[in-house]
Amino acid sequence: MPARSRVERLEVSIGGLSRRQLMNCLGSRGILVNGHAETLIKDVILDDQASRPVVITERTVAELGLPTGATLTHIFEIAQQQGLSLCPVDTAPYLRMVLNEQVASRDSVMSSGTAPDGALTVAAEVLSKDHEYPKGFYLRVGSNRAGRGID
Repeated sequence: MPARSRVERLEVSIGGLSRRQLMNCLGSRGILVNGHAETLIKDVILDDQASRPVVITERTVAELGLPTGATLTHIFEIAQQQGLSLCPVDTAPYLRMVLNEQVASRDSVMSSGTAPDGALTVAAEVLSKDHEYPKGFYLRVGSNRAGRGID
């Protein structure tokens, strides 16, 4: 699959679906959801969330001025200092439905503490300080999967 173009400005409508409707919509489009994403969807996708627009832009950690990486907290601080905002926590499933092109990941298993190869991290508020609880969503196409997914 060819590399997708960089997201400079993409307005996405998020919300407006119940958890069940969202899961059915993802499934009907062939979008796979792993256990971590299911946990987050059960926690953060509220049935009464109204549909609302969110403007997405894509930046690498290096483009934020952190070429050797940093902690998630530091990355978020630097991004906010540069005028970027965190996405609402329910953005990733809706973004996955509109981003159709993505390079397949070479990682067959999620790596603890690092984003999977080829994944797009959706920057949103961390919901729990529990180290075992998922910290957020990755959008990726797994090399061992038939379709796009949310991790």
